[in-house]
Amino acid sequence: MKAVRIPEAHVIEIIEIPEPKIEQPDDVLVKIKRVGICGSDMHIYHGTNPLATYPRIVGHEVAGEIIEIGRDVNKVAVGDHVVIEPITYCGECYACKNGRPNVCKDVSVFGVHEDGGMREVAILSEKQVHKVNPEIDWDEAVMAEPYTIGAQATFRGNVQAGQNVFIQGAGPIGITVLKMAKLRGATVIMSDFTNERLEFAKENGADYTINPSEVDVETKINEITNDEGANVVIDAVGLPQTFELSVNVASVAGNVVLLGFNATPSSIAQMLITKKELTITGSRLQTNQFGKVVELINEKKLTHNGLVTHKFPLMKIKEAFEFIEQNPQLVRKAIIEFE
Repeated sequence: MKAVRIPEAHVIEIIEIPEPKIEQPDDVLVKIKRVGICGSDMHIYHGTNPLATYPRIVGHEVAGEIIEIGRDVNKVAVGDHVVIEPITYCGECYACKNGRPNVCKDVSVFGVHEDGGMREVAILSEKQVHKVNPEIDWDEAVMAEPYTIGAQATFRGNVQAGQNVFIQGAGPIGITVLKMAKLRGATVIMSDFTNERLEFAKENGADYTINPSEVDVETKINEITNDEGANVVIDAVGLPQTFELSVNVASVAGNVVLLGFNATPSSIAQMLITKKELTITGSRLQTNQFGKVVELINEKKLTHNGLVTHKFPLMKIKEAFEFIEQNPQLVRKAIIEFE
């Protein structure tokens, strides 16, 4: 069968590998239908993902159909449409025992630490697949994993109805955070340097948008919130200056949620953190968000609404990566079709 592998930075290839066979009683065999190309896949391709190892079959945003099950599988059946939860964990470390398997000391991410879903067929544990209603289009289903990132960020920020939430960055992840914040009943302010992205954010529910190249962000947020500040700030950009801005514009008793992996230190005095008694929180992957997200997808309360902009067949994977690399302003989410 065919698989997409990145053997080293800046090289991507389609290879032939043996089709896997069910070995464990809780295994399921999944025929892959769609795989989303994520920013982390691009970072693996560029050699800038600090967590990835090579060679690697990439892909962790995956939807497919069950074609065979192990003898002990009882939650899904042959023919079911599923999305894949891309993490495995030890279950024994401090994080796992405290309900935080996403930061397990031995966490393994499908498509990053281990071979992922960019292949025609994959074997997974039953607990890693979640059933999606068959009438849901594959292009909608494949967005489940990105939505869990937005769901986790709003969960970590404890977003509540009636709060003012400021999201920095209107890229694909910022939009998933927006969608989840609106479902929680928040008023959402979004910033980005690209007006086209801000227009798309408005189409998806953003109440206010800010282009930092046109207005002062802090002044505008104070104007919108009557000088209260944002109750929750979610930084989907991940630069030192966006972290610093997050602390400045957060309200008293506010929450600041960080999604980035930037290793460059920020310059933040502790006074504002203590004076406003801020809660500063990291958000990585997801914890128990798949069930909620799949339910919202099944109920059609969560749709991509134009977030998926480009589709490529498997055999044009090189062209897909090159197009994303050369046209970042045109691509919100690109997906690979395995049909």
